[in-house]
Amino acid sequence: MAERGARPKVSPIRRLVLRAVRHLFTPLRPDDYLELINPLWTTEELRGRVEKVVPEGSMAASVYIRPGYEWGGHEPGQYVRLGVLVDGIYRWRAYSLTSDPDAPDGLVSITPKLVENGAVSPYLVQGIQQGEVVRLGEVEGMFTLPDPLPEKLLFVSAGSGITPIASMLRSLDHRGAIGDVFVAHSARTAEQVMFADTLRDLDARHPGLRLELRLTGEHDRITPAALDELCPDWRDREAFCSGPEGMLDAFAEHWDTHGDPAKLHMERFQPVIGGDSGIGGGGLVRFVASETEAECDPGTPILAAGEAAGLTLQHGCRIGICHTCVGVLRSGRLRDLRTGEVSEPTEQAVRICVHTAEGDIEIEL
Repeated sequence: MAERGARPKVSPIRRLVLRAVRHLFTPLRPDDYLELINPLWTTEELRGRVEKVVPEGSMAASVYIRPGYEWGGHEPGQYVRLGVLVDGIYRWRAYSLTSDPDAPDGLVSITPKLVENGAVSPYLVQGIQQGEVVRLGEVEGMFTLPDPLPEKLLFVSAGSGITPIASMLRSLDHRGAIGDVFVAHSARTAEQVMFADTLRDLDARHPGLRLELRLTGEHDRITPAALDELCPDWRDREAFCSGPEGMLDAFAEHWDTHGDPAKLHMERFQPVIGGDSGIGGGGLVRFVASETEAECDPGTPILAAGEAAGLTLQHGCRIGICHTCVGVLRSGRLRDLRTGEVSEPTEQAVRICVHTAEGDIEIEL
C-alpha cells in the first residue's frame, strides 16, 4: 500500500460536486486536472508548500510549510509523517512538529537534524527550496502536555530531542502559560544548539523560566543526579524528557528509584514494541491476499507472526512510524502494543508492526 498524505478538510459541497462530475472526465478524474493546475488543490491528500527554511544551529534546519487546506491541528509534542520528493521518489519520514499549534501565520514546521548518510535529512536541511510541494500525513504521538497544565514543569533534552519540546515551549509562550519552568538542554557545541535564539528569548522574557544549556564538548552531560543541584524541587515537577535512548533509560531508572514515575513523560526514538507474553489474548491471523494463517501469540506483533509463518511482508521502521507495513483489517480486534488499547478498526489501514491480534482476525495482506 503506497504512502499517501492525510485526507484534507474539504467542504462537503466541493466533494459532492467533484463526485457528481467525475463521469465527465474519464479516464482522468477531476482531481487529476486540479492537480495539473495546482498540486495543492487535490482533494485526495493533504499537501503543503515550503514557505521558508531557517537554519537551526550548524546541523539542522526548520522547514516551514503552508498546508494547501485547513490544517487539522496538532498538540505540542506530536509528530507528522512527511512525504518529500528526493531523486524522483517520494520518501516518507516522521518528524516532530516544532511550530506553535496556534501560530498566527498558519505555518507548520519540522526541524530535521542532518544525518550525513541519510536519504531524506540532507535534502531537507541543505537542498529543499522555497515553493516546493510536500505531502503531509497523519499527526500522531502521545508525548504531549497534560490538561490542565501543572504548576511546575521540567524539560530535559539532548541534541535533536529538543524538537517536540520546542513546540511545547512555543505553545506555552503563546498561551501566556510559562510560569515555573526549568529547561535543561545539552548539545555538543554552541554551534550545534538547536533553537538557541528561541531558548534565550524565552529565558529573557519570562522570569519564571530557568534555562540550563550544557555543552558536552566542554562539560559533563546533564545526569539525573545533577538535578538535585540544578533543580532541587525536580520531584515536585511534571517532567518531559527527550533524547538518546541511554539518557532516557538513566532518567527513567532515577525516577523509579528516587521520584514518582507517573510524573515523568518521555519521547523515545526507539520505543520497545511487543515481547511481553502477558499482554492480551493473541489469536489466529488470516492473511487474506496470501491465504496464509499464522498463530499470533500475546504481545507479538502481527508482522512478526506473519514472518514466522514464512511470509515476506513489507516493513520499514518496525516501531509504528513509517507506515510501510500497513494492511486493511477485514475483521477482528487489535491491541496497540504501545498503549495496550484494544480497538476494532474494521476496513481501516493498520500498522502490523505495532498491533497484535486480540482474538482471531483477518487482514488484507
